[in-house]
Amino acid sequence: MEKNLKQLPKPGSSEIIKIALFGPESTGKTTLAIQLAEHFKTAWAPEFARDYLQEKWEKFRQICDIDDMLPIAYGQTKLENDSLSIANKFLFCDTNLLVTKVFSEVYYNFCDPLLEKAALEHEYDLFFLTNIDVPWEKDDLRDKPEGRESVFAVFKQTLIDNNKPFITLSGDKDLRLCNAISIVNDLAKAKKMGFSSLDFVQIHEHGVALENIEKQLNIFKNGIPKTVLDEPAKVFKGISKLSENDFQQKAKFFDANKSTLKLKKFVPASGAASRMFKFLNTFLNEFDIENESINAYINRKKDSELSIFIVGLEKFPFFEAVDAKLKEVFPDFNTLERDYKNYYFIKLLLSPDYFDFANKPKGVLPFHKYKTHIATAIEEHLYECAYYSSSNNSSHLQFTVSETHQSQFESVVDSVKSTVEKKSGTTITTSYSYQNKATDTIAVDFNNNPFRDENEKLVFRPGGHGALIENLNNLDADIIFIKNIDNVIQNHKESIALYKKALAGILIEMQRQVFHYLNEIESAKETDLEEMIAFAQNNLNVEIQEDFSKYTLENKISHIKELLDRPIRVCGMVKNEGEPGGGPFWVRDLKGAISLQIVETSQVDLTNAEQVKILADATHFNPVDLVCGILNHKNEKFDLSHFVDHNSGFIVEKNKNGKFLKGYELPGLWNGAMAKWITVFVEVPLMTFNPVKTVNDLLKPAHQPQ
Repeated sequence: MEKNLKQLPKPGSSEIIKIALFGPESTGKTTLAIQLAEHFKTAWAPEFARDYLQEKWEKFRQICDIDDMLPIAYGQTKLENDSLSIANKFLFCDTNLLVTKVFSEVYYNFCDPLLEKAALEHEYDLFFLTNIDVPWEKDDLRDKPEGRESVFAVFKQTLIDNNKPFITLSGDKDLRLCNAISIVNDLAKAKKMGFSSLDFVQIHEHGVALENIEKQLNIFKNGIPKTVLDEPAKVFKGISKLSENDFQQKAKFFDANKSTLKLKKFVPASGAASRMFKFLNTFLNEFDIENESINAYINRKKDSELSIFIVGLEKFPFFEAVDAKLKEVFPDFNTLERDYKNYYFIKLLLSPDYFDFANKPKGVLPFHKYKTHIATAIEEHLYECAYYSSSNNSSHLQFTVSETHQSQFESVVDSVKSTVEKKSGTTITTSYSYQNKATDTIAVDFNNNPFRDENEKLVFRPGGHGALIENLNNLDADIIFIKNIDNVIQNHKESIALYKKALAGILIEMQRQVFHYLNEIESAKETDLEEMIAFAQNNLNVEIQEDFSKYTLENKISHIKELLDRPIRVCGMVKNEGEPGGGPFWVRDLKGAISLQIVETSQVDLTNAEQVKILADATHFNPVDLVCGILNHKNEKFDLSHFVDHNSGFIVEKNKNGKFLKGYELPGLWNGAMAKWITVFVEVPLMTFNPVKTVNDLLKPAHQPQ
């Protein structure tokens, strides 16, 4: 008896991918199985029970009962095995023994052990769970139009409980077919890449494209070519230097033209503040208050950061709040020794039960102490937005945040926005976007095989801030101001605004000239092209091919269009004073072409003495002070994904639960993600760069009351 329920093994050399349609009655399983078999030119296994029960009804006017379950299971197994023998690459099963098992349990509250064993043992590469969002159609054999939700829930739970690989199909007939075809094709590709069915379902649910995973696995195996530095960008050699009067004139030009422009400020702000407090966390983990003094710890660890923190304790904007909570928690706090006071201060500051600052986003932390209140970085960005990213008394600001942090941002915005609007006379609209999970990247072990966690699941990691090019791509604006969440200042916001508006003025001027050339280029003469080339070389830092003069007129026009028809970014650069991070360089690509780029140290071959010297000779630093134009001369949005250098990502080594892994980070937002933009660097004063990388940066003059 049991052998009649055995599923035939898959043919060895030409393995058939088997897809099972699974779901309650009248959810489109038969229709979909037939359509898929037609599309993929293969066989499908029909539902044995339909003909079997129809014949029983017509002959004896009897409906299905418990004694029919095993005969249906035998018949279904034979139908499927027969269909498998003639299938071409795929077999689509209208139903399967697991469906019979569920119906037996739902209708009769019993399932024969033989049927249950066979149903659970039958293997399919994928189950399509058909949703109940289609109309129920009555026929002689269907009798359960009511309670579809509860029956569907049983079907779904059966797949979950038995760890079956499944994807739910919803929508109308055409949508289901379209999605199913795409999924089947992807499943076949995943199998060729060595992934299991459960892996495939995880990848599908995460939303990561298989072609991206394939590229990432190749990157891990082959490595990422290092960026080849040609020379540092310097003043008058890739970096423009303006006088104070020039800055004022450019800012005035922007103010005079902004009324017709859609402006937006874009603030990357998704990370938690863990790095700000890393040295304090280390202190709490390694310090023993009972057996060592803090001074001894500082000397033993040579921890100057902790010393600076303790000396400046009362100057931090959060000091009074933490101090008040300490006196509430410890009634005898004032009588404690100084080491205990400092130790408990740090402990409350980072404790999840109290302030939990290391786990909060930077934007919501106290940054500045004013006479009337304590201000967060969010509040300072709202003011900045009103100062330089507003037109017609209206301003738009988008924060990119972690989904779990959005409510904290909204709470701060709600508490201060009306005050900012009243003081600035500007209505500020705030919005939020997340780093798309589809941009996450797969992790691998040190043999470059996909890394798996303790549950044998694939591990995906956020793709880094380079993923935000998608968020930028979704914005609707003429001019976009980009600035990091922690680069704000307590004083002189008007001066900061001046330089930001000046960068925007430069962008508008250059954009207008570029648009003029692109609108005129089809009817251009040789002399016109010479003017365009001179502008591209002198103003846009564009390198022209050496043999350009030998091109035909048609090819010259095509080449100039290619050079000019790109998004534009104007980047503020500050003099390098030893801050870690990227800087401006002339870079040579794999084809030998030279362009201006922002390059991180990790992109450079530090084993090459010549490259190290070029890196050391850099005079300027990238403070992430960008103004971007993402529309073309026809007032259409560029697709920014077309301007990414995919060879400029990063491979990083990480630790997960004690196991080492390698991760891939996408080309950085202002590095490789904008590599093929028109790039203009302008020197701006150091006062425009005031990041808060560690909590001690809040003690610097720019973040202290004056």
